Amino acid sequence: MIELFVSAFVTFFVVIDPPGCAPIFAGLTHGASPEHRRAMAIRAVLVAAGILLVFALFGEDFLRSLGVSLDAFRIAGGIMLFLIALEMVFEKRTERREERAAKVKETAQVEDVSIFPMAIPMIAGPGSIASAMLLTGKSDGWIEGAVVLGAMLAILLITLVALLLAAPLMRLLGNKVEAMVTRLLGVILAALAAQFVIDGIKASFA
Repeated sequence: MIELFVSAFVTFFVVIDPPGCAPIFAGLTHGASPEHRRAMAIRAVLVAAGILLVFALFGEDFLRSLGVSLDAFRIAGGIMLFLIALEMVFEKRTERREERAAKVKETAQVEDVSIFPMAIPMIAGPGSIASAMLLTGKSDGWIEGAVVLGAMLAILLITLVALLLAAPLMRLLGNKVEAMVTRLLGVILAALAAQFVIDGIKASFA
């Protein structure tokens, strides 16, 4: 159980990337009051948590209704996570997030960024949704499923703390440290993604 929790924890941490969300949130909420910033952080994490829980609990049934097997989704999800990992290693993902945040910031009528782009797609994006479905689908029984959900909720709690402490966190980390951590996490995610693909291929031909 401990190994499952650690594996799920690392996967969600790498995909959601709380330290990477913090500077984007800090930039988007620059000039907002502390109360408004705190409310947006809480709302973003709650909305993302609801989305991920729905896909984690009912995603497999949804795929089945479409005639898609979990093994096929595991392979596709692993490939998608591998592409995200490559972007992290070469810092493309951070650049895209910053560009998206800049576009939102330039739009004068946008005041609340909790739903878009924070909850969707920065926290509950394709990678985290795929991870939630793959890990819960791989679980054997409700106990292992609860362990995966516990790891996911733990990462969401860390994400909330990162958003609430975004400004001081940015001053502490700095751009160079953040880039180094992002690349290291990208390598770990690439290995996890490759394992998803291997497991999907093995199960398909078993």
